Amino acid sequence: MYNHTTNGWDSEHLTQIDPIHPETRVFLKDWLRSWCETHPRTAVVRFTSLFYNFAWIWGSKEGNRYLFADWASYDFTVSPLALRLFESRYGYGLTAEDFVDKGLYRSTHRAPDQRKLDWMAFVNETVISFGRELIDIVHQYGKRAYVFYDDSWVGLEPYGGRFTEFGFDGIIKCVFSGFEARLCAGVRAGTHEIRLHPYLFPVGLGGAPTFQEGGDPAADARDYWLSVRRALLRQPVDRIGLGGYLHLVQGHPDFVERIAEIADEFRAIKALHNSGAVHTMKPVIGVLHAWGALRSWTLSGHFHETSEHTLIHILESLSGLPFDVRFIGFADIESGVPGDINLIINAGQALSAWSGGEMWENSAVVEALTSWAYGGGVFLGVGEPSAVGGFDTYLRLAHLLGVDIDDGRKASHGAWAYSAQAPHGLIPEGAQINKTHNVYLTDGKAEVWAEADGAPALTANRFGKGMGIYLSDFRLSAYNTRLLQNLALYATGQPLEQMYISENAHVECAWFPGAGRLAVVNNSGSHQETTVTTQAGRAQLSLAPYELVIWKTPSLVY
Repeated sequence: MYNHTTNGWDSEHLTQIDPIHPETRVFLKDWLRSWCETHPRTAVVRFTSLFYNFAWIWGSKEGNRYLFADWASYDFTVSPLALRLFESRYGYGLTAEDFVDKGLYRSTHRAPDQRKLDWMAFVNETVISFGRELIDIVHQYGKRAYVFYDDSWVGLEPYGGRFTEFGFDGIIKCVFSGFEARLCAGVRAGTHEIRLHPYLFPVGLGGAPTFQEGGDPAADARDYWLSVRRALLRQPVDRIGLGGYLHLVQGHPDFVERIAEIADEFRAIKALHNSGAVHTMKPVIGVLHAWGALRSWTLSGHFHETSEHTLIHILESLSGLPFDVRFIGFADIESGVPGDINLIINAGQALSAWSGGEMWENSAVVEALTSWAYGGGVFLGVGEPSAVGGFDTYLRLAHLLGVDIDDGRKASHGAWAYSAQAPHGLIPEGAQINKTHNVYLTDGKAEVWAEADGAPALTANRFGKGMGIYLSDFRLSAYNTRLLQNLALYATGQPLEQMYISENAHVECAWFPGAGRLAVVNNSGSHQETTVTTQAGRAQLSLAPYELVIWKTPSLVY
């Protein structure tokens, strides 16, 4: 539908068909065999996210046309036959309310209940079993099978434990941002390819001109690449490409030149990874939310659709930072936090899947995190971490964080006096910390490192050998990314100034010990000077706008 309306296709409109029906499966297998036979020169067959569409509901009122959307929703997988098969397999039936849920719907942004998880597992089994039959047909004709991890991955679940059962030879992901590049790179697949933006379409997804009058595709390509590049320095992919109509670039030689420059940089980054793993620093970071590893590096959707969620800003910052980042769910820590995780981030709005919602009612989770932090772990809560109603405190980890959020019950209570002062060098000049909640100190013991509008906005509470840190809000910027890096280092006992860290927040580094090379990127549109400490000493670096420089050490010869 999008391609028809955006590109003016004058062709037959396609109708979705449901592979839950045996007749549909026969049709699809016969169609695919015929297609493979009539396309003998095609070497790679791309499956566009397999069978099901994502939910995107529009209204007729101009004041609210965009009613509901979720790229990982399972709403459109429902059919009478599917419901009957589900009931026979799981021993209980689902109703319309299990999906509609008083108009809230069971979106990815809500913590799932067991009925939702059972339905997802049922659909995943269906998609895998029949998807494998189609992929086998492609292989029988001597072709490779790739999957497009974008338009809808309902039932596909590339980060699910069964994804490799499909037998795909590769995965393709279109990317606007760094976290999306990491989303592709981390999937267990043979070949990883990212499709760069802007697509070769007349207009972009938001309707703004791209390859039309008023558009600047060369600038768009550069800006998107800056975000993707810093992520690729941390984790590689195998290929890059573009999608759309090639003839649109004919009037844009500057765009062609920009893509050639990007391709050269990509080859240089790929060569660095081919020499061995990139250097990472402590701590190992765990991102805790209701979906765990199943929703690694995503909140369901692109950055421009999820920008109001605090966690997506944190993920974009983390995508290019020199840390080992893992995604964990509440079930993963009920019996104890994995021993190699040093710092856990929990960020989001109360009752969302990202903060955790009802998952925080589980006392075993609270006890496990309390014990882990007391023994030396660091819990970094952002926004409304561990928030759920029905308990003495609004934040279940208020005892660990040393702060709580007033939900209206503390209006007549006095507040602890404090003086805001952060450790030297912790908060970069230019970092912005906003007040978003009515935060108060629980017992006056937490250190206030920053305040906003007269309220604690960044706090630290010593807790046994560990620490609880509270941050009221996080918005993506170079300075806030540096703040996040500093918090992770300082709280886990690491020095802020160490090797392979640029002193300039606009400049980032990646050290490849196997190649003896230091990749340095200027993420800004202005000239930047910085200093980086290496094993050969302190290097003074000068970078042009947007420049990537690869230095050879210890001689530091460009």
